[in-house]
Amino acid sequence: MIEIAPSVLAAHPLYVARDVGRLLDAGITLLHLDIMDGHFVPNISFGPAMVNALHQQYPDIRLDVHLMLSRPASLLDAFIKAGASEITLHSEAEGDLRALLQTVRAAGLRAGLSIKPATAVDTVLPYLDVLDLVLIMSVEPGFGGQKLMADTLSKMGQLRQAGFQGALSVDGGVKQDNAGIVKRAGATRLVMGTAAFTAPDPRAFLAAVRQA
Repeated sequence: MIEIAPSVLAAHPLYVARDVGRLLDAGITLLHLDIMDGHFVPNISFGPAMVNALHQQYPDIRLDVHLMLSRPASLLDAFIKAGASEITLHSEAEGDLRALLQTVRAAGLRAGLSIKPATAVDTVLPYLDVLDLVLIMSVEPGFGGQKLMADTLSKMGQLRQAGFQGALSVDGGVKQDNAGIVKRAGATRLVMGTAAFTAPDPRAFLAAVRQA
């Protein structure tokens, strides 16, 4: 079954617990957290404290932590200790990506690598042996509410052709009316922000997305 990972960035900043709670009550078991440094992307979001707060409040919920950081090495240990279940780095980030991915796995977490819309799949291929998931950005990262860039979806087929057997996640502009297209392109996980958090009936919304 397709995984749905609501992006906490789309929750109301004053009512995160309320908004997250609605989705958990509807059956969500995985949350996506975009961590932004104001440098790699032109926005700032959460730090390890938010990850830890969610982990403490909802210990059974998996936390998919997406580090949109220019220098992820400086905060990697903090997010591991905060309670992340998975940590995804960017292929465009600075540092020894292989060593960082191995650090994530050595801590017992799943390791991922993400690529921006303009970044070629080739940048991911050298790391397939240390990856549990690849995150395809289908919008320019940094802000929610953007329109999905359909030409990014072909990257999933390229990854399968290269032999990658892990999870394929798509993040950016995924909504109920295009979820079927994204799934048929090969996605095993949909990161959904605004569409998930603004759904009047979260349970019905999630069911419709799964059936799309």
